[in-house]
Amino acid sequence: MVAAMNGPLAPPLPGPERSGQGPGPLSGVLVADFSRVLAGPYATMLLADLGADVIKVERPGTGDDTRAWGPPFAPDGTATYFLSVNRNKRSVALDLHAPDDAALAGELIRRADVVVENFLPGTMDRLGLGAAASRAANPGLVHCSITGFGDGPGAALPGYDLLAQAVGGLMSVTGEPGSPTKAGVAVVDVITGLHAAFGILAALRHRDSTGEGQRISVSLLTSLLSGLVNHTSAHLGAGTVPRAMGNRHPSIAPYEVFDTADRPMVIAAGNDRQFHSLCTALGLAHLAADARFATNEARVAHREALAAELDARLATATSEIWTAKLTAAGVPCGPINDVAGALGLAEALKLEAVVEVEGMRQSAHPVRFERTPAVYWAAPPRLDTDGETVREWLGKGIAGPGR
Repeated sequence: MVAAMNGPLAPPLPGPERSGQGPGPLSGVLVADFSRVLAGPYATMLLADLGADVIKVERPGTGDDTRAWGPPFAPDGTATYFLSVNRNKRSVALDLHAPDDAALAGELIRRADVVVENFLPGTMDRLGLGAAASRAANPGLVHCSITGFGDGPGAALPGYDLLAQAVGGLMSVTGEPGSPTKAGVAVVDVITGLHAAFGILAALRHRDSTGEGQRISVSLLTSLLSGLVNHTSAHLGAGTVPRAMGNRHPSIAPYEVFDTADRPMVIAAGNDRQFHSLCTALGLAHLAADARFATNEARVAHREALAAELDARLATATSEIWTAKLTAAGVPCGPINDVAGALGLAEALKLEAVVEVEGMRQSAHPVRFERTPAVYWAAPPRLDTDGETVREWLGKGIAGPGR
């Protein structure tokens, strides 16, 4: 790995090696995180979980917007929104419009392996911290810009997840017909953060091979269009304009929500074999022989008639009974859990989906590594909690070795 120009900052807090954890596969990578809210912070937390040293640069006084996005708040008064995407980071408060703080930010970038920012396009350039200037001082730098709608004609459009869901087509295929609905989580920000982390790792791989850094960019809109997968492909490949279908699938049946005697459940019979197993388990074997339902294409064409048959049968027993019976028959199905139920399921399945970091329970890094597992060395930082240490370290670089 090509090291940062002046080497990484040693953790002032007990590092992973002191708590019995490994250093992580990205140990030695220094990330200057100028991002805020969700897409950028999610990307940098994923990198931090894998051992990268992430220094989060925040506005003095207020910090990241999500520090105030509540309720709900944790017992210590911190917004749980902020807590969700900022563990394993240090916080330093810098006023990028003030010359001294801007100089410290420039020194941080000069030492970093990666810069992540999600300002409106052109902002970093006006501050003297843009990709071109930064890479002139640090040729191996990977500079990741996250935007809402690119740095061309859409540069001035604000990058809010709700706006991206609306103009990007997601709301048009979500919810009941005629009632555009946003997803229940800021899924476009999350997809964009994943793409940003993926792109950063690829750029670091190139840098490690050649010593050459580069600017990479990812937008909410292009991330969403990629994430719409089959819907985007339906239009590009067949001229179809997908529409909202509630809980139904445009290409598979039965693949939707059904009522039972006590509460709804989902059944996702994705092929003919699973459909036959479903019919047998429900005592409706004759449906599998019905020409209207013999193939998936036929079932999609006759989904209303099929749903009526299934609804009538499923209403005779509870969701728990049907889930057990259908699961035993190899039919993908399950109840509609709330978040508490989903976490309980993950625990029952021993997926280790929750981790405790300095006494705080959080959602764990989703990837399990056989040899280089994720590390959890610090809870999300309070604003500027590492400011003195970081500013002192950076200031010595600006003043020179004779300071």
